Amino acid sequence: MHLLIPAAGMGRRMGSDRNKLLLTLRSKPLIAWTLLAAEAASQINWIGIIAQPTDEAYLQELLAALSLTKKVQIIYGGSTRQESVYNGLQRLPDTAERVLIHDGARCLATPELLNRCAEAIMHCPGLIAAVPVKDTIKVVDKDLLIQDTPDRSQLWAAQTPQAFDVKILKNCHDEGLRQGWEVTDDAALFEKCGLPVKIVEGEETNLKITTPVDLAIAEFILAQRLDNG
Repeated sequence: MHLLIPAAGMGRRMGSDRNKLLLTLRSKPLIAWTLLAAEAASQINWIGIIAQPTDEAYLQELLAALSLTKKVQIIYGGSTRQESVYNGLQRLPDTAERVLIHDGARCLATPELLNRCAEAIMHCPGLIAAVPVKDTIKVVDKDLLIQDTPDRSQLWAAQTPQAFDVKILKNCHDEGLRQGWEVTDDAALFEKCGLPVKIVEGEETNLKITTPVDLAIAEFILAQRLDNG
């Protein structure tokens, strides 16, 4: 199974002047924990890191230090996540039939989750990891007045990895370019093209590192794992 890791963003909400995935968590860059999970996932055999050219030298040093056994390729990203994933899809090996796409900022995803998604994508054209929403969600207008309270039992919070048939996803990205669609994840392209996307149960600890508070929570989760492992 092929894995693409979008890692071309900056850390503006983190208050950082550099790629937030190069910030450290338990003495390792965030991206290192993502790579170690991919290394431990038995279903993954090829990894593409989608990054900015300015981060390439640092990533090459990191890869040398991690001594991963799986092939890793650095791919230059674009100005948006959508552009970056498009670039990543073009650089997949010709033999790639299905692909996992996992945000580098979700550095606590376990090898078991990666394997579960890799196995599930063999039986459907597209899927996302997600967890049921626990909070009551309110739909509000521009004046912050509540307009609706959707049924929580039908709401799931999207995570990554997301996984797709490569040929179909490439077609969806091409259609997105033609139509001028701007989306925040690849499942949205599938949806806009009228294609089904399956839910695979995610992990509550698979949080996205966006703010300093997220980093502190991740530190706690990782400490619990390492201390109990």
